[in-house]
Amino acid sequence: MVQNNFVICLSLKSMTSSIPERLLFVQHGWADTNGAMARLGRRVAPANTKIIAPNLGWWRTWLRLEPLVQDVETIATQTISEHPQLPMRVVGHSMGGLIWLEVLYRHPEWWPRVESFVLVGSPVGGSDVCRMMDPLEVGLGIARDLGKNRRSIASAIAAQVPTLSIASNTDGGSDGLIMLGATQFDYAHHVVLPNIVHSAQRHDEAIDQAIREFWQSPRQPLAVQPSPELEIIQRLQAVPGMTDAHRRDFEKAKVALSFDSGLTLRLWKNPARVDHVFLACPQGQCLYSGFVGWIHAGALRQTLREIQSEFAGKVTGMA
Repeated sequence: MVQNNFVICLSLKSMTSSIPERLLFVQHGWADTNGAMARLGRRVAPANTKIIAPNLGWWRTWLRLEPLVQDVETIATQTISEHPQLPMRVVGHSMGGLIWLEVLYRHPEWWPRVESFVLVGSPVGGSDVCRMMDPLEVGLGIARDLGKNRRSIASAIAAQVPTLSIASNTDGGSDGLIMLGATQFDYAHHVVLPNIVHSAQRHDEAIDQAIREFWQSPRQPLAVQPSPELEIIQRLQAVPGMTDAHRRDFEKAKVALSFDSGLTLRLWKNPARVDHVFLACPQGQCLYSGFVGWIHAGALRQTLREIQSEFAGKVTGMA
């Protein structure tokens, strides 16, 4: 099927009747086309599922996100209008998950129909690689769009739609491309699988199985349990330009704030003079790691001063 100069792969999975029972939208990400995600859809979909796998074009994924969002929105709107009674499921890999975040946020009227929303290796908190490519946010290709923090819209959706975020840990903090922390957000279920590099996630049986298991029983949004560490992490994540960082540099950081609870905030500058911040538990293990670019260093310092006055028991080394 061709529409507006891009290709949509339509499949009907194991049809035992002439009418599909549900819709499954699967979306590829950056530097990819729809083949692998269409195959993933066929592997995981229950019988009598209509699978929609738009091909947005390999080259177009390097440019801007908004035209891709509009393309998927157009396809989804047409498909849903043709099947107004069918429930829907969504699976997006990497940037494909971000595209669907934008689409769903624009269409809250669809949320009651969405049985599940699965993001695989999606940098919801923003891609650290893209933030480093475009540190001044001048709009360098797709980097500006992939470096954006979308936690607020992701949490709003996950509070109403059963949502699963799947990540993989290959090096103690990432899947080789996407930071573990960038895949986490409130109200979403979160699964971390070992040793699946980012590009292989579209083909891996463990990913398929995690999706099937999430679908096997009704799911509700995951309740957020308040805690001192969560409150501090949320304050840090709200700093303009804050991006999840790898934990490999945690040991280089020095304690800047100590809390009565035993939590510590630690700071480190990399050789490019980029500010990194880490939150450690009382046992000294890293709970959160992030960085801000040069233009947002002042905002980080201001937030640390606010945290110091509101939460800290004693202070070491704060300027």
